[in-house]
Amino acid sequence: MIPIINKITDPVILTRAIRHYREKGIILPTFAQMQNPELIPGIIRDKLKHIGLWDLHPLNLFRITWKNEPKISGGMYGPPNFIELPKSLTGIDARIIVMLGKWFPTGAHKVGAAYGCLAPRIITGGFDPTYHKAVWPSTGNYCRGGAFDSYLMDVTAVAILPEEMSRERFAWLKEIGAEVIATPGCESNVKEIYDKCWEIRRTRQDCMIFNQFEEFGNSCWHYTVTGNALEEAFRMVAGPDTKLAAYISATGSAGTIAAGDYLRTIFPHVKVVASEALQCPTLLENGFGGHRIEGIGDKHVPWIHNVRNTDVVTAIDDEDCMRLLRLFNEKEGHEYLSANGVEKELLGMLDTIGISGIGNILSAIKTAKHFEFTGEDVLMTIATDSAEMYGSRLEELTAERGSYSLLQAARDHEKCMLGTAPSTMKELGYNDRKAIHNLKYFTWIEQQGKDVEELRQLWEDRHIWQQIFSQPARWDELINEFNKQAAVG
Repeated sequence: MIPIINKITDPVILTRAIRHYREKGIILPTFAQMQNPELIPGIIRDKLKHIGLWDLHPLNLFRITWKNEPKISGGMYGPPNFIELPKSLTGIDARIIVMLGKWFPTGAHKVGAAYGCLAPRIITGGFDPTYHKAVWPSTGNYCRGGAFDSYLMDVTAVAILPEEMSRERFAWLKEIGAEVIATPGCESNVKEIYDKCWEIRRTRQDCMIFNQFEEFGNSCWHYTVTGNALEEAFRMVAGPDTKLAAYISATGSAGTIAAGDYLRTIFPHVKVVASEALQCPTLLENGFGGHRIEGIGDKHVPWIHNVRNTDVVTAIDDEDCMRLLRLFNEKEGHEYLSANGVEKELLGMLDTIGISGIGNILSAIKTAKHFEFTGEDVLMTIATDSAEMYGSRLEELTAERGSYSLLQAARDHEKCMLGTAPSTMKELGYNDRKAIHNLKYFTWIEQQGKDVEELRQLWEDRHIWQQIFSQPARWDELINEFNKQAAVG
C-alpha cells in the first residue's frame, strides 16, 4: 500500500536529530507558515530583515514561500509574486497570470519541493542529519533546492544532474559545497539519473535518495503551498464575471502540477493542462527524444502524477522557447515589444521568466485558443525560475546565431508567440488518462522495483490522493513538537 508518513519511525534517530538541531539553533518552518507567512513569529521576521534572500542562513527556511517581498536582501512578505501578460504580448484576449519562482531562495521554487521531501523524514526519525547524506537526483533546479535546504538544515548534500545542463547550475552547486555527480545526456536523460541512484543504493549505506519523481512530499508541498498561492493570486485579479479557466504546468517531476489538484477542490471546472517538449512528447505520443526546455526531465510518467486530474496535454517546440528567451532578454527585443504596446514596467519583468516558464506560457496560449477562452477567462501558470539561470544559454545563442536585431525580434514574436496554434495537443478522455497512468508500469515496476499493487491503488482507490495530499497537516503537528523539544522555537 502507498505509505503515508504520519508517525514516528525511529525514536532514537529522532532524539538525535532534535539534539543536533538544538545545538545548531535550527528551526523548521511549518507548511502553514510557508502558505501564510503572517504565522511566522515576529522575532524571526525581525532577524530576516538583515538576511539576504540567497544567504546560507538557517532562517532562510522561512523564505520558502511564494510571498517573499521581491528584494534580494532584507525583504519581508507580501502578496504572491506574479505578473499578468497583456494581449499586446500574447495576442489573445484571455488573461494569463504567471507565478514567479525567482523570489525564492536560489531563484526557483524547488526549495519548497525539496523541503517537502526532507523535513517529513527528519521529524519522524527516518533521516539522521548527523549521519545520512541527502541525495538529490534532478535535471536542474531540484538538486539546487535540495542542496540549499540541506545546507540550511545541516545535512550533507549529493546533487545528481545531467552533464549538459547550464554552467550556472554546476558552478552554484560547487560553491555551496555539495558533492556533484554529472550523468550522461541532457534534460531528457532521466533514466541515467536513476541508474546512478541504484549504484548509490548498492554502494553507499549512508545515503538516502530523495527522488522528486516518486517523493509525494514534492507534490504535497505544491498542493498545499503553491495551490493556495495560485488561489490567492486569482482572487486578486478576478472581477465579478471572471472564471479560473485553466491551470498549466510542465509535467517535469509532476510536483508543480499537483497544485491543480488543490485548485479543483475550489474551482471544479478548471482545466488542468500538462505541458511538455514537442521534441520529447512522452504523454502526447508515448514519444522520446532530447530537448532544451531545462527543468522538465521526461521520457517517463512520474510516480507522483495524479493522471486522473489531468485534462489536456500540450507539446511545445523548444526552438520557440529559445527564440522567445532572446526576445524577452535582449535590448532589441524590448525595443520591438515597446513599439508594439508592451508597457515598460512589464518589459522590466520579462527576465523573471525562465525557459520552462516560456514553455508554460505557450501552452497557456494553445489552451486558450483551443477552448476559445475570452477576456473573462484567466489561465494561471508557473515560471519555476528566471532568465538569471540561463545567461550562458543567451551567450551560446548569440555565438551561434549572431547579434539580435529588431527584425529578428519581430520574426520571433510573430512566429513563436502570436503564431502559436492549438495543435500538438490533446484533450484527455478516461481511456487516455488510464493509458498514461499505465505507462508508469515500465519505469516504476520493471525498472525501479515498486509494487504493482501500489500502481493499481493510485488508479483505483478514489481516496488515496486526498490521503496523500492531506499529510502536511500532520507534518505541521510533528514540526511544532520537534521545534518544541529542540527548544528553538
